[in-house]
Amino acid sequence: MLKENIRKYALENAVRHNGKAVLGSIIGKLINEDPNIKNKLKEISKEIQSIINEVNKLSLEKQTDELKKIAPELLEKREKQEIKLKELSNVSGKVIMRIAPFPSGPLHIGNARTIILNDEYCKKYKGKLLLIMDDTIGSEEKPIVKEAYKLIPEGLDFLEVKYDKNIIYKSDRLEIYYKYAEELINKNKAYVCSCSSEELRENRKNEKDCKCRSQSVTENLKKWKLMFDKKTKEGSFTLRIKTSMQDKNPAFRDRVIARISEREHPRVGKKYRVWPLLDFSWAIDDHLLNVTHVIRGKDLMIESDMEKYIWDIFKWKHAELIHNGLLQLEGVKISKSKAQKEVKSGEYFGWDDPRTWSLQSLKRRGIKAEAIRTFLLQFGLNQNEVTAPIDGLYSENRKLIEKEADRYFFIENPKKIKIKNILKTIKEAKAPLHPDLKKGFRILKINDEFYVSDLIEKNKTYRFMHLFNFKNNEFVSEEYEQGLNAKMIHWLPVSKDLVNIEVLMPDGSVKKGLGEVDIKNVKENSVIQLERFAFCKLDKKEKNKLVFWYTHN
Repeated sequence: MLKENIRKYALENAVRHNGKAVLGSIIGKLINEDPNIKNKLKEISKEIQSIINEVNKLSLEKQTDELKKIAPELLEKREKQEIKLKELSNVSGKVIMRIAPFPSGPLHIGNARTIILNDEYCKKYKGKLLLIMDDTIGSEEKPIVKEAYKLIPEGLDFLEVKYDKNIIYKSDRLEIYYKYAEELINKNKAYVCSCSSEELRENRKNEKDCKCRSQSVTENLKKWKLMFDKKTKEGSFTLRIKTSMQDKNPAFRDRVIARISEREHPRVGKKYRVWPLLDFSWAIDDHLLNVTHVIRGKDLMIESDMEKYIWDIFKWKHAELIHNGLLQLEGVKISKSKAQKEVKSGEYFGWDDPRTWSLQSLKRRGIKAEAIRTFLLQFGLNQNEVTAPIDGLYSENRKLIEKEADRYFFIENPKKIKIKNILKTIKEAKAPLHPDLKKGFRILKINDEFYVSDLIEKNKTYRFMHLFNFKNNEFVSEEYEQGLNAKMIHWLPVSKDLVNIEVLMPDGSVKKGLGEVDIKNVKENSVIQLERFAFCKLDKKEKNKLVFWYTHN
């Protein structure tokens, strides 16, 4: 029965994603059907992957046929599948959640999963979603970028996330963090440390208490005030919380919760020199802002432990902390710090460069917010790490745009050929704007010279789409004939009226070629299909060319 379910869900997932099933979604379906599967995942994960590999070897047609036989109800639902989120635990009263991006750049496709889950849950429970700019000072390696304060809300608006428009900035809340830091000192739960990072590392390794740990509350308060004195050098002191230097997790042993930084902040300049670390500020804010549920990455579990530890010191009620597994996209490398470096150096032309994978870049490429949401929600909320092909996103987007995208010919790196003995009655080609034929036709005037992208081989029959068949550069016949086994190719008539086309690809490269005359009528920001090439979005019209951005195949 388990094997049958695995195969059923693998086929469903493959059919929904252009023939390629992915592990995470199938595991989610199995767990939803039988929660006890969680306890068996280690034992059965190889078997699941083996069945996925078998299914992925089948053609999309065979996958569809098999699914039709064993689970036709899944096939019927696949076009419009409702995503069912599991219930949140400990819901009483109004649900308040938060998204807290660090403004080192715009939001990207990797950030979108957690954001969309927060948004969906707030909508499900009619709750409130806070946007908190997590703009403590950051690090020299990953500094705050001023334009991110605008780019982040812009990305959320594109995703149609419903968040409270009263944006909260941590850089406005420093005095609040100082107050609670002093309370921790007064409770003898935190101390000011003058040890170097090397000493701290060694002490943690050896489970040894720091020499500063035994200082009196009075001494710690005195040194705490020194941290605000401009005469005190950066790195001289840090504020550390007392956990245990014998804790089983070395990273949890007396963690730093505040430090000195002389760097200028984009919003508040040099008004402050003592900055809290993120897990400390989260603990304070999640309490004060009445946050009830927090969805965050599984990589932030130690930060969750710190929040709970601080809440227990103050005897505060715990928010429900929920961890989500990492989602990796095959063939997509996302790094905010790398993107920041490349944007600053000029290697990337801006934050919407397609190589950043920012939400701005996806929008500019013609990827719809609905497609992003549908694609990411299929992985649900769980701690499983998932690797998914980016084609899954493209498949969802294709469903939304293929019915509206007009078709045009584009010839990359055009090569000129001449066809002999064309019938004199053939003076033009009538090509549909769209396969459903309701949008009308383009008319392409022809002569005996054509541009092609394909390499034309001797003694092989070809057919120009919507035109005629030829062999050895000589006209054969006008009508489509199955018996000819002609290879279908697209083409353009040689004409001075053809349009110069550039297509910006996701890797930053540019494809160049020619487009048909009627492509001049396409409006900016429209997505079209350059036949046998890709869906592309018209980014701008220039005097001597049209510039498109590659959307997907």
